[in-house]
Amino acid sequence: MAPPSVSAPPTFSPVSDTLAADRLGVPQVIFFVMSAATPLTVTAGVVTTAYATTGLLGLPSAFVAVGLLLALFSVGYVAMSRRVGNCGAFYSYLSRGLGRPAGVAGAWVALLSYNCLQIGLYGAVGAAASPLLDQWFGVTPPWWAIAGVAWALTATLGLLRVDVNGGLLAVLLLAEVAVIVVFSVTDLFHPAGGTIAFSPLSPANLSGSGVGALLVLAVLGFVGFESAVVFSEESRNPRRTVPLATYLSVALIASLYTLASWAMTVAVGPERIVETSREEGTEVIFNLADAHLGATAATIGHTLFVTSLIAAMIAFHNTTSRYMYALGREGVLPRRWGRTSASTGSPHIASMTQSALGLTVIVLYAMAGWDPLVTLFYRGGTGGGLGVLLLIAATSIAVVAFFLRHPSDETLWRCRIAPVLAMAALLVVVVLALNNVDVLLGVAPDHLLVWAVPAAFGVVAALGLGWGLVLRATQPAVYARIGLGAKAALGEEGALGRVGEDGCDPPVIPAARHGLGDGARGSGEELWR
Repeated sequence: MAPPSVSAPPTFSPVSDTLAADRLGVPQVIFFVMSAATPLTVTAGVVTTAYATTGLLGLPSAFVAVGLLLALFSVGYVAMSRRVGNCGAFYSYLSRGLGRPAGVAGAWVALLSYNCLQIGLYGAVGAAASPLLDQWFGVTPPWWAIAGVAWALTATLGLLRVDVNGGLLAVLLLAEVAVIVVFSVTDLFHPAGGTIAFSPLSPANLSGSGVGALLVLAVLGFVGFESAVVFSEESRNPRRTVPLATYLSVALIASLYTLASWAMTVAVGPERIVETSREEGTEVIFNLADAHLGATAATIGHTLFVTSLIAAMIAFHNTTSRYMYALGREGVLPRRWGRTSASTGSPHIASMTQSALGLTVIVLYAMAGWDPLVTLFYRGGTGGGLGVLLLIAATSIAVVAFFLRHPSDETLWRCRIAPVLAMAALLVVVVLALNNVDVLLGVAPDHLLVWAVPAAFGVVAALGLGWGLVLRATQPAVYARIGLGAKAALGEEGALGRVGEDGCDPPVIPAARHGLGDGARGSGEELWR
């Protein structure tokens, strides 16, 4: 993987290099976040996979524990967002906390991870939609044809205004959440044996040899919660919108997953949920709906399962293209990625690049005859989720480092205690994840993927780190802009300044050009404030 070519000191245009501001409120950001978390896909797939592979009943408690952990992580995460505004969230955090080369390394890992998550969904939509098309129209098109239609929709929406995407996601997500709640409440009204079992909610079930895999699977169910910061530049009042959207998303996701995973054990019976999950897999929730509400309800559930995959495609496409855009805008990767459409404010070049990559994978899998469900969706998505988990853990370290080096008016809890506790807990989760890669990927302990997947992220991170060092040595003007976000597009001289030894000193921006007062000089953080 050769380092991409980067142009020498670029000329910035505040019009073409910035995203459209003030387009998203708290609800719209939550729709993006929760759509990326794919609630119905997690409920149907991750929940039953966790029961089947670990043999433990503690998944509802695991979702509560992970929700509390991610809420703890979010304390420092959103506190830092008030100082660092950038649609390339992990990239900017790592740059400002651990140094610019680390930021570039994180950005490359983020691109790999989010592309795996987004493109992997194309492998599932065909398998999910095919039975419905057969039932409704008596036709069974190949998976790649269905994936192609989903790709065309996602690619088109990626070129439109971000609030248009948010509006569609709102409709799809609300329907998805509604069906989960209805199915879950119905399950509670039809308990196996006539008695509602509360034992799966007990933290005592978080024990046994499979608890590590259980916790990690629960964490993977939350992937997407971190993306509120990605839309900070397009949000109204981001200092308020980003924290609220993040905390509410974590709370809603945790509550929904806990309810659904517990209700499933109630309806099936705690003593049978593991066996049933192994036999029926993703069909458990739909079979229960068929038995309790009728075939029409099950069909509606299957339909919304398909739309949940499409909603996740749209959400992850927007996240991925904004990472590409953030890197292009600052000259770290091809400069064209950092352009936005004058009419829609979307990062259209980055969006089209991501769409081209997705189409290439669909065509490659179709021509080679590879299994799209197992190798593309399940393993690709799980691998991408593991990459995001590694980034979250690295970001927790960056948050601690940032507040240690930068004075802040945040409370001690927000900038010291909570970030340190979250960092320690997340590092434990990472160790558990790396020790259970075989369980996560559904392969034998001696399978090639057990070490190849983590190694791939290590190699990509190393290449990104090396590219950051190359930029420091050969293109100091580009290097100085790393992690600045929208401030990098304020003017030709706006992001130029001293590059600190640690790579984290905010470049000095001539204040008179940007309304900060005659003769005043402000840091990038002052501009963000």
